[in-house]
Order: sequence, then C-alpha cells, then structure tokens
Amino acid sequence: MNLEDIIQETKTYYCLECGKCSSLCPISRYDPQYSPRVMVENALLGLEDEIVYNKKLFSCLTCYTCQLKCPSDVDYPLFIQKARVLATAAGQHGDYAHSGTLQSIAMLMARSPLKQNRLEWLKKDGYRTSEKSDVMLFIGCSPYFEPVFEDIPMRTLNIAEASLKVLNSLGIEPLVHPDERCCGHDALWMGDVETFKKLAEHNATVIKESGVKKVIFFCPECYRTFKLDYPNYVKLDCEVMHISELLAQRLETEGLRFNEVKRKVTYQDPCRLGRHLGIYDAPRKVLQAIPGIELVEMEHNREESICCGTSCFTNCDSYSKQIRVERLLEAKATGAETLITSCPKCQTHFRCAMVNKGEEKGPDIEIELMDLVNLVATSLGG
Repeated sequence: MNLEDIIQETKTYYCLECGKCSSLCPISRYDPQYSPRVMVENALLGLEDEIVYNKKLFSCLTCYTCQLKCPSDVDYPLFIQKARVLATAAGQHGDYAHSGTLQSIAMLMARSPLKQNRLEWLKKDGYRTSEKSDVMLFIGCSPYFEPVFEDIPMRTLNIAEASLKVLNSLGIEPLVHPDERCCGHDALWMGDVETFKKLAEHNATVIKESGVKKVIFFCPECYRTFKLDYPNYVKLDCEVMHISELLAQRLETEGLRFNEVKRKVTYQDPCRLGRHLGIYDAPRKVLQAIPGIELVEMEHNREESICCGTSCFTNCDSYSKQIRVERLLEAKATGAETLITSCPKCQTHFRCAMVNKGEEKGPDIEIELMDLVNLVATSLGG
C-alpha cells in the first residue's frame, strides 16, 4: 500500500478544500497545529513525509465528526488509519499514554502463548456462567485496565460484573472465555496491522471452537471492531450485539421491567457506538424505561456529541484535557446528577480529567459517572 492507494480507497481526491472538516474537528478547535484539511492537502500534493513524520497524525480521534459532514464523502478516519500504517512501517508512532503499558499488553497478548489469569473476578458468589452457552460475554481488556487506572479510581471490571448480573437477570448464563484476548481496536487504529491480525485470528478461533451463536459486548470499541473490522480479516459465524441493543430488544419483545431509580441523568454518546455504528436510540430506550429516571440531553448529543478527547491512549495532551473539560461542563449545565456512559474508555477519560486537575484553578467539573449497564443492574436489584 502507498499513499496513492490510500487516496483512492478513501476518496480523498474528492476533497473540495472547503475546510468543514477542520472547522468541526474537536482537536482543531483547541490545537491550531492540527488540521484535517491540511493533512488531506498534503496527501493530494504527494507530500508523504509531511504526513508520515508528523506526530499530529496520531492526534486525530477518528471520531467520525468530519466524515459524517463532509460534502464530498471523503473517509478521513479511514485515511488516518491507513496513513498510520505507513507511519508505523517508517518506525513512527504517537506519544503513548501510561508509558505505553496498554500497547505493550496488547502486543504481548498477540504474540505470547502464556496462559492468562483473567477470570479471577468470577470467583465471587452469585454469577452464573456456562461453558456450553450459546451466548458469550466478551470481557476484552477490562482485567488489564484495573491496575493501570486504580488511581483514578476506575474499575472496568465493575462494568463486566454488572453486565453478567444483567444477563443472568435475563435468564442468560453466558460463556466467559478464559483465553480471549484484546479485540485489537487500538492496534488497528494506530497502524499496527500485524498485532491486530494476530488478535483477530486468535479471538475468531476461540469463538468458533466454543460454538457460541451470539457475542455480547459492553465496550463499543470491541463491538465496532468485531462488527466492522473483523470481517475484513477473519470469518465470524456468530451474531454480535452491544448490551444496550439486547436490553432494548428485550423491552420490546418481553416487556422487561425495572425497579424505580430516582435520578436525573444525561447521556454521553460514545463515538464508536454512535457515529461509527449509528446506535443512538437503544441506550435511550433503556434509560427511559427505568422508572424515576429523568433523562436530559446535553446541547451536543447523538451525531453532534462531543468526543471524550482521546483515542487509543495516544497523544493524550492538554488539548485532550480541554475537550474533556468542555464535555463535562456541558453535562453539568443540564442539571443532571449523573453522566451515563456506555463506553468504559469514555468513563476512564472523564474520571482522569476530574482527578488530574493540576494546580490551576479550573472550573468545577465534578459529576457522578456511571455506565449504563451499572445503572440497569441497580434497577434490577443486582
């Protein structure tokens, strides 16, 4: 693959240089050195080095805000993904957050035959799982996030536990596989296709050998990866579904009922679940079905939702922090007590912004954060 191939595949040659992408880009709003329009212009001029050796290539959130509004239908997020493959081949990468720990874990899972101890949390009483289930609950990197983000504090396994409780309440005893691996989302979007392919092939084999017919996700990035990216590399003979879709489906087919939870909430549309996959209604149907819940929308919601500010734990800088602060202030402006997310990474990044305030006297951005599935588990009595 070369730059010309990327231009053709992503329709970059249709660019009108209108600048709409840069005017909408959440990064460009704060970082004057980053411009999608300039990135595309450099590509069309054949200035490959200006792209490959530009650290700002890894600042793009691939949030799809520009792609949905582009009058020429240029697929800029895909352009970025493919350009990063060229950069990776040239030995370039972004600035990894958390000392590159999460990237190293993904590469280790892709290349090492070592057995994982990823089911320790299942030893708690009350969870019902089955090795012969038709349904699999995909846990992804949650067990590895625990020690990395304990200072925020953020327990991603709380979301996994709540998901299992919810599925059990629906009469589902899912398979939780001891040898699944990272879905590969971050590796793919950072241009490390080799690592992504190894992870995809491993997970596809695990799922095929388990015989499951449906895989449920609580992470939108995992879901997007399985639904849109895996088919380009591996064959999956199963249905994939986000847990909010399953809950919305059960509301319609079985009249699922919840206990009252009195709370005023607002909802964050994750980029991967929203703009990438077009799923906006399912989470809201679930929220509106819980007695006592008052849902108030932020000024920017659904397709207009503001990203949480960081992608793939790379180039997480002061501009990322400003985006998060902006979004948290918008959530607080609704008067909501709680900001509901349906993406573990969104919650992680928002918690990070509230904890790492530094010495400056910034605005009050404190607000309760909760994943949708945790709220549902509470309304079902656990």
